[in-house]
Amino acid sequence: MAKKKKASQQEHKNEKAIALGHDIVSTHPLFEALCHAVYMQYESMPQKDWAYVTSAGVIYVNQDKKGQPNEWAYVIAHCLLHLGLHHHQSKEQQELWNIACDCYITKFLAELKFGQAPKEMSNPLFEAISSEEKLYERFLREGVPDDLKGYSTMPGQVDFVISQNQTGYLYRGNSDFAALFAEGLSKAVQSAIRVAGGVENTLGGTTRVTQAQRAKAWFMSSYPLFGALAADFTIIEDPLICTRMDISVAAIAVETKEIYLNTAVGMTDEEMRFLMAHELLHAGLSHATRRQGRDPYLWNVACDYVINGWLIDMQIGEMPAFGGLYDPALKGLSAESIYDRIVTDIRMYRKLRTFRGQGIGDMIETNPPDFWEGKVGVDLDAFYRRALSQGLSYHMTQERGYLPQGLIEEIRSLAQPPIAWDVALAKWFDRMFQPIEKVRTYTRPSRRQASTPDIARPRWIHQSGEEDGRTFAVLIDTSGSMDRLLLGKALGTIASYSIARDVPFVRVIFCDAVAYDAGYLAPEELLMKVKVRGRGGTVLQPGIQLLEAAQDFPKDGPILIITDGQCDRLAIKRQHAFVLPQGAKLPFVPKGEVFRMK
Repeated sequence: MAKKKKASQQEHKNEKAIALGHDIVSTHPLFEALCHAVYMQYESMPQKDWAYVTSAGVIYVNQDKKGQPNEWAYVIAHCLLHLGLHHHQSKEQQELWNIACDCYITKFLAELKFGQAPKEMSNPLFEAISSEEKLYERFLREGVPDDLKGYSTMPGQVDFVISQNQTGYLYRGNSDFAALFAEGLSKAVQSAIRVAGGVENTLGGTTRVTQAQRAKAWFMSSYPLFGALAADFTIIEDPLICTRMDISVAAIAVETKEIYLNTAVGMTDEEMRFLMAHELLHAGLSHATRRQGRDPYLWNVACDYVINGWLIDMQIGEMPAFGGLYDPALKGLSAESIYDRIVTDIRMYRKLRTFRGQGIGDMIETNPPDFWEGKVGVDLDAFYRRALSQGLSYHMTQERGYLPQGLIEEIRSLAQPPIAWDVALAKWFDRMFQPIEKVRTYTRPSRRQASTPDIARPRWIHQSGEEDGRTFAVLIDTSGSMDRLLLGKALGTIASYSIARDVPFVRVIFCDAVAYDAGYLAPEELLMKVKVRGRGGTVLQPGIQLLEAAQDFPKDGPILIITDGQCDRLAIKRQHAFVLPQGAKLPFVPKGEVFRMK
């Protein structure tokens, strides 16, 4: 009685393993259609046998054979391939044909990397097999090598039996197994493409659409403004990764094209749309590159105020309560203007929370702060700006929804190439020094034409007195931290613009630890008189005071300050502007224009 019970348990265990193996095969897109067209029958067979299949579509499996589910999956797939590859052909030497078919199937499954070959069938197959027919013809000429005889699921026997009465027992009528196999190949290719694209994790796996994926798909299909940007970013929703990176709700890495969303935080679909649009705007509006030396966190806060205000006006989703920065009083201001406001009260704004957390911005920088100075290869910043600009065109053409005027203007301005610093400086010179009006004079006779020497001709001269007071001051940081090449470039540009605008002399002040008054110099002398001194930190305020107290300097004369930003806080009462290296920042909010040299 005990032996019968033990045998019954073993039989049940074998059937369970066979069923699990069958499930593995039926979920693979290549074999799914074939699996539904055959019937599996349990039989008692010798221990060495696994299974065999008939051309009628019946697979007979050995219920007494012990095997793992992966091994049974391999065996069942082997039998299905006999049907799908149309092996039910009558041959002169049927046994040789069966061996040739077994070898071909073994090669096929090895390349497919499907299941686990049973131990007796696991010897590597090094033969180059182009087809069963050619291998069969070779066996007829040369015989079968011993190492090619061990790949049958019925060792020493044929494992594919051609039924004499094929219509007598078909599981689903007269199935066309070759057509079903072709259908499976098509599904397998499609599934492989979806796996490569990140839509599915495994071949034949069910597609699990998350909140973030639904939001991304919505932008790509229904909101053209963000569609191109959304398509280029990878969504990472792993709470463990977000926790390691200190991401409370969401963040974006522009350089690696990744958006991080912490799914451990319960969010609605509307909140998810808002978050994704928020992060995409950080990329599209070039916030990382526009920082230009500003405090990273405070700049992030300023950008968040602008973005969230626009998204609320556009009614895209719903702003999450955690990390959503919004102030109606800041509506209509640019990120640069908001930044200039909030730096006046850093202590209060340091306590604010972005979508990443308190005291940390949701724009993740993967490169050093000067990465914008020289990029190699694809310019991602230009790509994002172009994607957002094209999205704006599609959005407005198709009238998909309201867009704030400030957002439209910013996208259009970013689509244009930025104005070079020296061009902007030239415009500053044009505002400071209007062209001198020229008048005709007869005070001194000009050249006379030989044909009419008795006719005096006038000449053009500048109107008298307009050159008086036509000057400006250059306050030059000559400390050791200044880059000599950039300093020379700035002075050369200033000198050429001064000469072009009829500025006869420039008041020059050198500053490092103390101020040195070099007096008035002709513009062409600027490069010859400047020396970089290495005497510690720079103090520029004494130079400003010297100019304001000078009796020989015009009260309305503008000041141009060349520095690397490592200076004291300045109080300047007259017109002024700064020339800084790109990426440098001032320790105060500048009231004058800032020109950044590349």
